[in-house]
Amino acid sequence: MPFDPKTLDSSMKALAAYDWSGDAAPLGAIDAAVVAAHDDAQLAADLEGRLAAMVASDASRAAKEYACRKLAMIGTTVSVPALAARLGDADDSHMARFALERMQIPEAAEALRQAVDSLTGDLRIGMLSSLAARRDTASVARCAALLAADAKTAVAAAGALGRIATPEAAKALATAHVASGPVAEAIVDARIACADAFLARGARDEARTIFEAIAAEAGEAPATRRARAVRIAARSGILAALDDTASR
Repeated sequence: MPFDPKTLDSSMKALAAYDWSGDAAPLGAIDAAVVAAHDDAQLAADLEGRLAAMVASDASRAAKEYACRKLAMIGTTVSVPALAARLGDADDSHMARFALERMQIPEAAEALRQAVDSLTGDLRIGMLSSLAARRDTASVARCAALLAADAKTAVAAAGALGRIATPEAAKALATAHVASGPVAEAIVDARIACADAFLARGARDEARTIFEAIAAEAGEAPATRRARAVRIAARSGILAALDDTASR
């Protein structure tokens, strides 16, 4: 629908009272404003300020989630503080980091990194997931440190390093001292993910080094189904790394 500036005040008022069981039609003007804001800096600033204030308010969870979705599209440094303040809230954390994850500005990434340092449990795991989705290279040291945390967090940290897939991430995984169990398995999986990423980028020698190390660790006679699968994956990776057409 075309955006009519005269409807924005009433739509924001409707959003403040909105709940999932209510009529979403009055919010259409905000949807239209988000589209129009891409070509109107003044409208974008006004709209972002209103949505950030909604996130910071005591409005319903539905209203704040809606505001977060829109900020994921138009958010700037202005809305980072309001979103960051919600990262520790069990009800609002998911949608706040949803927005920050998609805002390609350094301040958004830094808010997620700081939340990794300050939060625990599932909320911290969520931050790791968002940093992994951003391929946030500045998070490698944080993730590496968390390989020694509780098992659930360590598994998430390993997965994040596997998705970030830089040489530093690969080194952190290779030097982690975890002998067995789910964390050790997650580390191996993440090392394979790193090697696959290197191969996709054409870094065949680096990928081969990782695959060869994993194959050697698996041994010539793996005793479990998983160990056999890891050995097969590693040997397949070695062959792919030797094929100079693999990344073309």
